[in-house]
Amino acid sequence: MPESIKSVTLEAAALTHVGKVRTGNEDSFGVCLDAGVFAVCDGMGGAAAGEVASRLAVDTLLERLCAVTSREDRRKALEESIAAANRLVYAQASRDSLLQGMGTTLVAVAIQQGHALIGHVGDSRCYLFRASRLTRETNDHSLVDEQVRLGHMTQEDAERSPLRNVITRAIGTQDSVEADITELPIEAGDMLLLCSDGLTREVPEDRIAAMLRGPGSVDALCHQLIDAANAAGSHDNVTAILVRAA
Repeated sequence: MPESIKSVTLEAAALTHVGKVRTGNEDSFGVCLDAGVFAVCDGMGGAAAGEVASRLAVDTLLERLCAVTSREDRRKALEESIAAANRLVYAQASRDSLLQGMGTTLVAVAIQQGHALIGHVGDSRCYLFRASRLTRETNDHSLVDEQVRLGHMTQEDAERSPLRNVITRAIGTQDSVEADITELPIEAGDMLLLCSDGLTREVPEDRIAAMLRGPGSVDALCHQLIDAANAAGSHDNVTAILVRAA
């Protein structure tokens, strides 16, 4: 069911898949449609630690952020929610030897009054699809992406690099973390895609854009994205949330 968020009406679909190689799913997602809050986390760590980290981060963020009704308070709440998620994951890893070293990426969007706040840590991404163009709204906190931004590596070299899995920031691996927070206006017809790297490692951005240009509900389009990752091999868990404004 779509929910009105002042100047836009939102509909959303969310899917996750273990992929074709992994035996467990360390991705987690959360949707709070009536509050316009969405999150994807990609966990890491031994045994079930990654799953614990990602689920704890998503639950913490949604619990704190979905209750905030004032746009003026949303940015502070988003920053504090990410910081709280970091503290909880770090504390749990410190208490339990089986969870030591666990962490998670995080990308979250809070939409209110025709604006979207985007917060992220790590290499899970948020894209804006507007007027048939796909634009990445987050910069990966990863070794290779930072080298690309500095001009030391081409995007093609980054995609082939054996270091492409090395992230430079994560939730829960240190006692504090700096999240990137950005804001953009949302217009009718826009779509936002939140995803783990299990999608973007398998499906090029031009292919993602081509699928989003096609007809279909957000549910159908979300299924197409996951199916495309699986058809390409799905070497990792893959998660996508697709939000459309009307």
